Amino acid sequence: MALLVQKFGGTSVGSTGRIEAVAEKVSKFRGEGHDVVVVVSAMSGETNRLIGLAREIMEEPAPREMDVLVSTGEQVTIALLSMALQKRGCDARSYTGSQVRILTDSAHTKARIREIDEQNMRGDLEKGRVVVVAGFQGVDDNGNITTLGRGGSDTTAVALAAALKADECQIYTDVDGVYTTDPRVVDSARRLDRITFEEMLEMASLGSKVLQIRAVEFAGKYNVPLRVLSSFEEGEGTLITFEDESAMEQPVVSGIAFNRDEAKLTIAGVPDTPGIALRILKPVSDANIEVDMIVQNVGADNHTDFTFTVHRNDFRRTHEILERLADELGAREVSGDSKIAKVSIVGVGMRSHAGVATRMFEALSNEGINIRMISTSEIKISVVIDEKYLELAVRALHSAFELDKAEPETR
Repeated sequence: MALLVQKFGGTSVGSTGRIEAVAEKVSKFRGEGHDVVVVVSAMSGETNRLIGLAREIMEEPAPREMDVLVSTGEQVTIALLSMALQKRGCDARSYTGSQVRILTDSAHTKARIREIDEQNMRGDLEKGRVVVVAGFQGVDDNGNITTLGRGGSDTTAVALAAALKADECQIYTDVDGVYTTDPRVVDSARRLDRITFEEMLEMASLGSKVLQIRAVEFAGKYNVPLRVLSSFEEGEGTLITFEDESAMEQPVVSGIAFNRDEAKLTIAGVPDTPGIALRILKPVSDANIEVDMIVQNVGADNHTDFTFTVHRNDFRRTHEILERLADELGAREVSGDSKIAKVSIVGVGMRSHAGVATRMFEALSNEGINIRMISTSEIKISVVIDEKYLELAVRALHSAFELDKAEPETR
């Protein structure tokens, strides 16, 4: 029998009825002889409610006190789920992050896990108990409650699976796996049986919201088989694992990710001299604004245009920074566009297949979609386009790479 770590998100435990359904599912696995550790999030909407209460008291609460407050959401869930399991004759014990001793650094609201003491959990598992752990939280060296940031319960689950050397970490969500693209945009989007860690990392970083990026990184680092499943219907879900000897049979493209939250800025006519990129981007970085894609054009008059993208929420602040820089650098003008989107094709099969970019650009050209920027890596190609063409682009690419077929081409 297997040792399983199962994580259930806020939607999956959003009411007492859903908690009862989770207990039914978990007790079934326990009844089959599996050892089970369950990680749960706060009930859907609870974390936002708690944050709202804090904002009623003060606009910028101390991060330490925010961690104390929001960590209570998961504490409610672990107690209720343990009760529901016990009602079914399934012995269970709940643990907060500090009771497990999930040791983190002291970066409140965005802590990172340093170490896990799994001994208490192992003792309970040996006694046949289901261990129910609060996700999203830990404790620092000084005994302070810490939280891992939004989506941190995924990271908790993967970290526990790594510490316990679990056979599989199963992430239960409101979708039944990882799809070739968002089914709300493409009706024929297909659930993938398997995807590599590399592909999943790219998909997550490029806009796919199925899994938290940190959780995928953790799973890849510690070789934890990760499976995404539905809380509400039966199925095999999607297994996220390492690329293996079957990679030669991988489809050229495994999925299409997209992100609407992009904005593009250009500072035109700056001197084409060493260090100009640093002079432009350092003030942006100092303002804690993340830059995504970058393009620098070389002009014939020893001047260049420098273009980059940021999150749409940072558009105005970044524009103000560039306006201040323009006089200092002698720039001709600063311009921007907040109505853009990024579309990306992802697949480990791209490593061994030529002509993928040409095919992508042809599909977009056939639909009259102009490409504003291009970025590539070994297993992805991203383009920036006008936001109004986003869904058309995703559908065109999904069709061009035959992702709606049961077995897409591997040529």
